[in-house]
Amino acid sequence: MSVTPAGYLPRIVDDEVDECLATYGAIEIAGAKWCGKTWTARRHAKSIIYLDEGQNLDIALSDPMAALVGERPHVIDEWQLAPALWDVVRHEVDDASGERGLWILTGSSTPAKDKVHHSGAGRIGRVRMLPMSLQESGDSTGEVSLAALFEGKFAYATCSMTADRLVSLCCRGGWPEAIGIKPIRALRIARDYVDATIEQSVPSKGGNPDVARRLLGSLARNLGQAVTRKTMVRDMYGESENADAASLATISNYTALLESLYLVLSIRGWEPPARSPKRFRTSPKRYLVDPSLAVSLLQMNEQSLKSDWQTLGLVFENLCMRDLSVYARALPEAAQDPVHYYRDDNGLEADAIVEDAAGRWGAIEVKLGENKVDEAAENLLRIRDKLERNSLARTREPEFLAVLVGLGERSYRRSDGVYVIPIGCLGR
Repeated sequence: MSVTPAGYLPRIVDDEVDECLATYGAIEIAGAKWCGKTWTARRHAKSIIYLDEGQNLDIALSDPMAALVGERPHVIDEWQLAPALWDVVRHEVDDASGERGLWILTGSSTPAKDKVHHSGAGRIGRVRMLPMSLQESGDSTGEVSLAALFEGKFAYATCSMTADRLVSLCCRGGWPEAIGIKPIRALRIARDYVDATIEQSVPSKGGNPDVARRLLGSLARNLGQAVTRKTMVRDMYGESENADAASLATISNYTALLESLYLVLSIRGWEPPARSPKRFRTSPKRYLVDPSLAVSLLQMNEQSLKSDWQTLGLVFENLCMRDLSVYARALPEAAQDPVHYYRDDNGLEADAIVEDAAGRWGAIEVKLGENKVDEAAENLLRIRDKLERNSLARTREPEFLAVLVGLGERSYRRSDGVYVIPIGCLGR
């Protein structure tokens, strides 16, 4: 019996799920609430148990083995509500004599470390899922393939993307439930998501909703910036007495809490040598997992976003980082952490570096309109030339340099070799 939901929209992550099911005894699909994990799990399963439905959670807590019963692959939805299930599944995989694809665990938060006694390495494969990219929602033709760019192949394509349409996509976001409904209603989904997370999920993990809301607001105001904890404290409390009470450790703890709920998309810094300590010392840039969350947290809508192009540019960059993360994770030789940013000590930077496990890389600048393409292309060429001059770094040539634009109508290759790609043409 198939439990595939009617009207399921194929997801790019489907191929990774199939691969993991063929490799591991069990897999976990993890990601933000409402991003489509359960539907994707059902697409690959033959039975399912919902732990947040009826008495199922009570049963799983008292007798974890009962939750594992069902035709396989069997989905255990929201497994983190009964963390003991992780170790039970791991032991059952050990006893399954090499059988693959037995269980699919879905989760929208990471349980406390003391609740799980084993990592599951070698037994439970992990798949990270994000909200829908524009290609998945049907809003990008996908003709310019990120994977093809790594193979030196480029497609000339056209798309229609007006400012109104782009703003609508930023406000709607990639939530499956929002596809096909009016933008004003779609934005309500994002607002409800924020409220539900802050008022329900944060307290369930021992957090203070007020602190979490203030921190999310700071992240929304500083999209794509490697901001310090001190800056976050000032954003959250200004010069009030509460600022003294908000320790830097508190900021770190709440940032980790929001990451455990998969609300935050952290992009680490990049240096060409894979073992460079700068990869680990550089502060990450942080985005929200979906641009609609930023619009909601800033208390904006379509009209206010269209009248504030600077903020629109940052929200658009958030959309691009979401989509690049989806496409990069689907590369044939995808790295575990495939999307980075680059910035040197002199301020030379690139919005995104996409790197695969073979060490191949491409640099991308994000611009809202084509009026900034010349500046962005010059910047990318400077980065390439600088890295290639450094013999000690032993940097290989980039596979591509590209400017990703929001309002472009066609993809093309400039005379200097830099590609210009509208977001409405980009795909996996």
